[in-house]
Amino acid sequence: MSAAVKYTLGRIGLFTVVLLALWPVELNIFIKLMVALAFSAALSFFLLRGWRDEMAEEMAVAADRRQTEKERLRSALAGDDQTDTTPGPDAPPADQPRR
Repeated sequence: MSAAVKYTLGRIGLFTVVLLALWPVELNIFIKLMVALAFSAALSFFLLRGWRDEMAEEMAVAADRRQTEKERLRSALAGDDQTDTTPGPDAPPADQPRR
């Protein structure tokens, strides 16, 4: 399971637990939802630190991979790719046009 999915499910689970803990309290439902959102966000900052760091690392690796691929494609489109451009043994000399 990816770190993003684990972290997201952890945040939803924390929100649900806090909301269920607030359910018997006599408050407006919107107040309960706002309090549950605030408390679950604060708790997740401390309780889900490992998963958050793991997700950030996965995102950084993916961004680096995309950047490397983007640079490779740009250089290939510009003709700056590092492919071997030396003529083969049966290629015509440079001063003669190809047929």
